[in-house]
Amino acid sequence: MSHPQPSQPVLLTKASAIQPSGGQTEGMIRSNAIVDKCDGICATHMLAKPHTASAVHHHGEQDTVVYAVQGRGTVVSEGGEKRVDLEPGDYALIPAFMEHQEVNDGDEDVVWTIVRSGRVPEVVNLTGWNGEPVKA
Repeated sequence: MSHPQPSQPVLLTKASAIQPSGGQTEGMIRSNAIVDKCDGICATHMLAKPHTASAVHHHGEQDTVVYAVQGRGTVVSEGGEKRVDLEPGDYALIPAFMEHQEVNDGDEDVVWTIVRSGRVPEVVNLTGWNGEPVKA
């Protein structure tokens, strides 16, 4: 064989098995899809109910890729000054330590698939833009 053996078999997480997990913001339902299964990557699912916004936060050293599955949502960054609107099929990259907020200003649910560069998602909620970490 010309390459190393895989470290584990293919892992499937059925949509029906995904349950809310971790810290939640009212109206934002976050669920682990593939977490703590391999080094360097994890995947989660986010559902944002209409007219909701997450807390201002960052993901520490983790880079984050967002894929918009359903609805039209926004990533707000740069102290609340920059808005990046996503619609189904769009991707966004949120660099490590970038303070941001997910916003659903619309009348329908927003669903995003989120992939991060860590084994387990890291979320650091802040007291506001350029704020201090919220103590758990």
